[in-house]
Amino acid sequence: MSARIPSRLHGTLPWLVPIVVLAGWQAGSDLGWIDVDVLPSPTAVAHAGWQSLLSGDLARNVAISTWRAAVGFAIGGGIGFVLGLLNGLSGLAEKLTDSTLQMVRNIPHLALIPLVILWFGIGEEAKIFLVALGVFFPIYVNTLHGVRSVDPHLVEMGGAYGMSRATLIRRVVLPGALPSIFVGLRYGLGITWLTLIVAETIAASSGIGYMAMNAREFMLVDVVVFAILIYAALGKLADSAVRVLERVCLAWNPVYRQQ
Repeated sequence: MSARIPSRLHGTLPWLVPIVVLAGWQAGSDLGWIDVDVLPSPTAVAHAGWQSLLSGDLARNVAISTWRAAVGFAIGGGIGFVLGLLNGLSGLAEKLTDSTLQMVRNIPHLALIPLVILWFGIGEEAKIFLVALGVFFPIYVNTLHGVRSVDPHLVEMGGAYGMSRATLIRRVVLPGALPSIFVGLRYGLGITWLTLIVAETIAASSGIGYMAMNAREFMLVDVVVFAILIYAALGKLADSAVRVLERVCLAWNPVYRQQ
């Protein structure tokens, strides 16, 4: 039986481990246990970030990376959701497309970078395509799983009450599939930033990844570490936003109401 956590600690407990890690990192740097040429101290990284903010580079690169992530996520996630819903509702559609999609899913999308550069060059299309491709499969698979996991008795009951097919999908199937769909959204967001990190460090002239690679050329390790932390912060922010949306959309579910 787990111990009950006081309510006043719920908001601060998730930050306990990061604070301890940062404190240990800073102490290790101050005591000389960590080579600052390999891993600069948190204060040095924060100073590099502040200088980047003052110069305007940080805001510009974060805005560009966020735009790429949002567009790629919208395209790949939208297509994945529609196909997952279609294949979950139609056995014929699943037989026609699912086998092909599963074969494509097993191809590492980051391995396609040389081919994508040949197709699209190093412009925005290449990075957005890679992000969309990476996001597509988590959302597709989880949407398909969610639709197929809906209790068939609820579907039968809805039909018995005279619901049309559209109303049945909207009132029964989608609410029942939402928990799985949100899992796909959260997993897809992680793939979004992972893909963007690689894409921007290989073929980009702007963005957070480009900022990190440009800093590497001048051995500015503090800027490289800062760029990595920015990716982590943006990923955490996006995940937190989805979790808030999840609690709102699933407020009717007792499991999510208690979170």
